[in-house]
Amino acid sequence: RVQLLESGGGSVQAGGSLRLSCVGSGDKFDTWCMGWFRQVPGKAREGVATHYSGFDRADYADSVQGRFTISRNTDKNIVYLQMDDLKPEDTATYYCAADPTRRATCTTRVVGESQFTGQGTQVTVSA
Repeated sequence: RVQLLESGGGSVQAGGSLRLSCVGSGDKFDTWCMGWFRQVPGKAREGVATHYSGFDRADYADSVQGRFTISRNTDKNIVYLQMDDLKPEDTATYYCAADPTRRATCTTRVVGESQFTGQGTQVTVSA
């Protein structure tokens, strides 16, 4: 069965950086839409970044554009989220997501509705 395992969360000060990793198992993800969304308790999921290898296209939320970078190692079924210049408002639980059905629709608008998601990793940014 498909599993996604995130790592790399932690606590940093504003302006710092973190890199999240997500390892997928149970299938070959090279043609899947993969990405990240985040959630704060009591609030809706917010799509952060997505990538579809077929078009080699990435999509970012306006709130992270220019600060976050999504990348993939398709041979190893790993997707990364490099987060730079972190801000306190980036504090959230970050979830890896994967969906084999989304191609042209591989966007941050729908990444929170992906078919498969991980358990999440906490990111805390202090002022």
